[in-house]
Amino acid sequence: MAKRIITVALTGAVTPAGYNVPETPEQICEQVLECRKLGASVAHLHMRDDAGMGVMDPVKFYETIKLIRANKECDIIVNCTSSGDNRDSDDSPYGNAMRMLHHKNVPGIEMGTFDASSFNWGIPGGVFHNSPAMLMQLGKLYQERGIKPEFEIFDLGALRAIGAYWKQGYVVAPLHFQFCMGVMGGMDATPGQLQLMLDEMHRLQFEGALPKEITWSAFSIGKGHLPVMFAAIANGGGVRVGMEDNVIFGKDKEGKKIMATNMMLVERAANAIRAYGDEPATPAEARQILSLPALDHDATIAALDAVKVADFEAAKQAVKDEFGGPYFSAKGMGGK
Repeated sequence: MAKRIITVALTGAVTPAGYNVPETPEQICEQVLECRKLGASVAHLHMRDDAGMGVMDPVKFYETIKLIRANKECDIIVNCTSSGDNRDSDDSPYGNAMRMLHHKNVPGIEMGTFDASSFNWGIPGGVFHNSPAMLMQLGKLYQERGIKPEFEIFDLGALRAIGAYWKQGYVVAPLHFQFCMGVMGGMDATPGQLQLMLDEMHRLQFEGALPKEITWSAFSIGKGHLPVMFAAIANGGGVRVGMEDNVIFGKDKEGKKIMATNMMLVERAANAIRAYGDEPATPAEARQILSLPALDHDATIAALDAVKVADFEAAKQAVKDEFGGPYFSAKGMGGK
């Protein structure tokens, strides 16, 4: 009986309010705890500012992680985004610094996203910037901080790019891939497209362009989320679900939309894994699968207690002083 990792992406950067999306540290923490009980082993965290906009604020990440770890029964893996603010998506020195400021300063982050390519996000929409210079810096930072990259892969070319970062030492094996399907500008949300990604991954592994040690998961935004989830389970992968990616659970017998919650989506994923004959991995089991160190809860709490909100405010000001603040208000990923 295999163990499967369920990642819950609770909030996102652009999912609008009004869809049971948790936005405050308290709301996010409450739903993380509930999703852990239902089978999630990884919590993928985005933060929102007081106006509900996605924000890369180390204070918000700190407050949320501290609340999660305050509950000693919650051993879920903490995975923090590196791309959660449209206004910092312009590939400016300021924007890039803000995207990784929490990874640099906040204790308790075990995984962080590494978006391996740039592309046009939506029509209309904006450009999702992930320049090689930024990614090389991010890879080095993750190694220094002991943070495992989660490679978010939107198209075939990103696989070859990851191989280059690995060959040049910016990231180290074992690697963990998250196949992100259904975004305009990336791969479509079908089982066939997922199979193409897996075939290309295996080809690159065979040729030595990627390491042998790779774990993977997959998800889709929108109506393709169920076909991709079932295809991921059938191919031996993990799954990601959550309100960042989908706000509709399905339709009732009368054809009316059923609005989703994070808990509903996690419970369905766990049931699908069990129906296949496997089991959702516990966080401890997921850490073994992902080659992460075991959680030292007391040490993590002590590290969080040792820093203060004032430390993060000072770090934010230092970035602004160095780079002069944002050059413009970008309308990046999915911006209107």
